[in-house]
Amino acid sequence: MDKIIFLKEKANLLRQDIIEMISIAGSGHPGGSLSSADILACLYFNVLRHNPKDPEWEDRDRFVLSKGHVCPLLYSALARCGYFPLEELKTLRKINTHLQGHPDSQKTPGVEISTGSLGQGISTAVGMALAGKIDKKSYRVYVLIGDGEIEEGEVWEAAMSASHYKLNNLCAILDYNGLQIDGPIKEVMNSEPIPEKWCSFGWHTIEIDGHDILEILNAFEEAEQIKDKPTIIIAHTIKGKGVSFMENVVEFHGKAPTEQEAKIALNELKEEKKKWKN
Repeated sequence: MDKIIFLKEKANLLRQDIIEMISIAGSGHPGGSLSSADILACLYFNVLRHNPKDPEWEDRDRFVLSKGHVCPLLYSALARCGYFPLEELKTLRKINTHLQGHPDSQKTPGVEISTGSLGQGISTAVGMALAGKIDKKSYRVYVLIGDGEIEEGEVWEAAMSASHYKLNNLCAILDYNGLQIDGPIKEVMNSEPIPEKWCSFGWHTIEIDGHDILEILNAFEEAEQIKDKPTIIIAHTIKGKGVSFMENVVEFHGKAPTEQEAKIALNELKEEKKKWKN
């Protein structure tokens, strides 16, 4: 199967899982989970060196979900890679499940660090990358951050530190969908010019269409070639991507679809998948 089609299908499955599990839970964050699905499909099914049978493998690449509220996406990727059974996705946010509303590294196989407090994930990723350098390890560290998240000062402290230590084994991906819980990013706290800011902090900067599989893969490949600085991939995405009534709708940042909405959304995603078969 063509690699691009393979990864598109994986992203589509991740989106279906997101809709199903959040609908069953009656709570969660579909918008940002859907916007990042193509990125995580590329990471988990093509880029990352990881072993579901040995989550603690010392030389594995690390992935940190700094915007921890979109954990349904991460849980789907982990389940579909074999870290735990797919059936467990239906237990999202239930009492005693290991799939809580934010990632818990003490409970969920494949989760590197507990996240949710915005800004802390990228700081942890910097520490992991620095440890890799000190220990002379070959693993790479990837971290997904949100565009609302970069309003946090801690993000820029982490950015400054990563540049200072020349952490070329660190790659951040910014899910730039333009919306946060209170509305458009540019109205809540305008962070532009974003590429120029990261460049000024000493990062190699790449801008892409975050839904174009080839562009995503090429960006990750480019990041691996950078020798003296960390890389950030600024991925322009659509909040709620793949579901017509969720796309660019701020309310679906943290609102679960109803049972009927979930049926419509899943039907749209399944119809989209048929297009690649023809």
